[in-house]
Order: sequence, then C-alpha cells, then structure tokens
Amino acid sequence: MVDKKEALYRLAQKRKSGCWDNYLPISSFHDGIYECDHVSPYTKSAGNLDADVFLMLQDWSSEDALNGPICRDSVEYGHTLSKFTNVNLKCLLQRHFELPMHQAYGTNLFPFIKRGPMNGKIPRKDMMRAAIEYALPQIEIVGPRIVICFGLATFNALRSAVGALYPDKEITRVSSVAKGIESPFAIGDTSVWLQAHTGRLGQNNRNKGGINRVEDDWSRMANDYSRIAKID
Repeated sequence: MVDKKEALYRLAQKRKSGCWDNYLPISSFHDGIYECDHVSPYTKSAGNLDADVFLMLQDWSSEDALNGPICRDSVEYGHTLSKFTNVNLKCLLQRHFELPMHQAYGTNLFPFIKRGPMNGKIPRKDMMRAAIEYALPQIEIVGPRIVICFGLATFNALRSAVGALYPDKEITRVSSVAKGIESPFAIGDTSVWLQAHTGRLGQNNRNKGGINRVEDDWSRMANDYSRIAKID
C-alpha cells in the first residue's frame, strides 16, 4: 500500500530541487518564508490525503506578487484568506458538497513561480509537462473520487497529459470553458471536471447575460458525484 504522506513529500522535494528554466522556486522570495514540504503551499489549507474531492488550481503566485510585502496568510495558510477567489471557492465547496476546505485536497497544477504579474501566461507545453510530472502523480497518490479543475488552461493541461500518456482514450483539448464544463472525463476511477475560475472575472464571464450558470454547473457536478458515491 502506498504511503501517501511519504509519496507526496518526495514529490515536493522534487519540486524544491528542480526548478525549470525561465521560472523561479518558491524559496527565492523573502528568505524562503513561503517554502513548504508540499508541491503547492495551497495544500496547507486543503491537505486531506484521503480526500474524495481534489481541488486543482492553475498556479500559486507570481514573481511580482511575491516580491511585494509578505503575506502572512500565505505563509500560514497557503492562500490569502480575504481574496474573493478563495472566499468564493470555499462557499461553493460548502454549498454544493457540504465540505470545508480542510477536508479536501488542494494543489496547483503548475508548481513553480512564473515571472512577471499574476495574470501572466504559462505556455501550454509547460502546463502539460507539469500535469505529467506533478499533477497526475498527486491524483494517483490521493485517489479522489473527483478532481475539480479551475480554469480552462488547467483542465486542458490535464486532458492533454492524459491523452499523451494514454492515446487510446482519445482525450483532446476543449475550445472553451462552456465546452469543458460539459466534457468531464475519467482518470481511472476519478472523474475530472472543469469549473470556471472562482475569481470575479471567471465568475462574471461564466454568468454573462445575468444567468447564474456557475450555480447550475456546480449543482450538476455535485449531483453526479453523489450518484456515483451511492453506486459505490
């Protein structure tokens, strides 16, 4: 039987010792105050190794953000508690799964720090590589019932990685958030879903026209999760 804690620790050490070209390690800011023994500091607040619900965000932070004043919340909890993105995610998780954050497992698909601002882009090839080397191993180790990907780039990186590793599955990228939300797929016994980024921009884009699609998206996903759980 896999020792989940040890396996995840080894993956974190790989991240700490092998930063990729053109990116920065978490330890390079403020004398390493944000560094930790997780693949992502986000896991500090969502570290249930036996979780059924797995939260997969895109990347943790950026060079410009981390060069600013020290964020004490990020040091202790791995995220800024008051940021709308995080508050909203916790509300959606509680409302639709009756689950507090600490009972889930949460991480970031891309484990290194991008240069520049928070809204900087990460090339597809780097996202896919991160999915293969860090995201898929975490999913395999934790073994959740469901993975919730936030944002199209995160979802497509996982789809591309699975499609490359298992060509017979015929899993390809999707062209939009709307199509992705309608296209969950499986990794073994784990269902992988896309949801709109929980920040204001992601929520507003999904809810254009005054239609609260986000609530419907989460409700449909949670209902499918409950159906599968009853079968099991």
